[in-house]
Amino acid sequence: MARPRVCVIRAPGTNCDVETAHAFRLCGAQAERTHLFALLREPRRLHDFQILCIPGGFSYGDDIGAGVIFGTQLRVHLADALAEFLQRDTLVLGICNGFQVLVKSGLLPDGPGGLSKGGGGPSRRRVTLTWNDNGRYTCRWVSLRVDNPRNAFLRNLETLELPVAHAEGRIAVSRSDLLPRWRANGQIALSYTWHTALLGTTLPAGPNHMAASAGGRPAAASGGTAAAEVSVLPYPHNPNGSVGNIAGLSDPSGRILGLMPHPERYLFAHQHPRWTRGDAREPGDGMALFRNAVDYYA
Repeated sequence: MARPRVCVIRAPGTNCDVETAHAFRLCGAQAERTHLFALLREPRRLHDFQILCIPGGFSYGDDIGAGVIFGTQLRVHLADALAEFLQRDTLVLGICNGFQVLVKSGLLPDGPGGLSKGGGGPSRRRVTLTWNDNGRYTCRWVSLRVDNPRNAFLRNLETLELPVAHAEGRIAVSRSDLLPRWRANGQIALSYTWHTALLGTTLPAGPNHMAASAGGRPAAASGGTAAAEVSVLPYPHNPNGSVGNIAGLSDPSGRILGLMPHPERYLFAHQHPRWTRGDAREPGDGMALFRNAVDYYA
């Protein structure tokens, strides 16, 4: 099997690059942690890699918004190099802050076309990741449904359980008609769903949230598909209030994935909070995303 080379880009404030590179290595890849400044000096270094990953953390301290400075660096200084990179049969993964970077750069949800200096700018952006509905940092485990198993990272997967840890993870869109279009194009990759460990508790529903029944499961919704597109699960099942319960986005080609949950934090059963009760899987659910990326080049 070929051993793809992975570029794990780190910037000031990135703090998940070591474990993310480790996850790729566990699955057989050659992973290299590369500072953003090195790529800014020599963009052609991207030609040495098949997979590009932007890991989690708080790049540039989230000082003017999560992922804004990092994303602007990509859009303004590396757009041409990234466009050339994506002309090959390459993959891109953005985890948590990396997802924020991909959206703020314009690379998601529409792929390299959004990387132009105007296309990813704030005035042209149709989607953003902003503050959680609860207005604070949230760290907990969530259940996920795979909506696009054609995405290279999500092949043969149906559900996942992973941790989230973010303050600005709520997906907001400029127009409500974007969600049906994204769903038809396979650009909605992952959705938050009812977290089985919490079912059995009654949770209040906010004004824009789907009500929970007495058993903790969703109450019957009216309005058919249109209502289902806008109904938001209650906290903590949807931990941030993302529109459409979206947890991850794909580009139309299925070679780019951005997600708020952290797959690199659930590689082994003992990383799960209920592993002593026998409720955790070995390997952890997160391992499958990295293995799928490596197997893409088998």
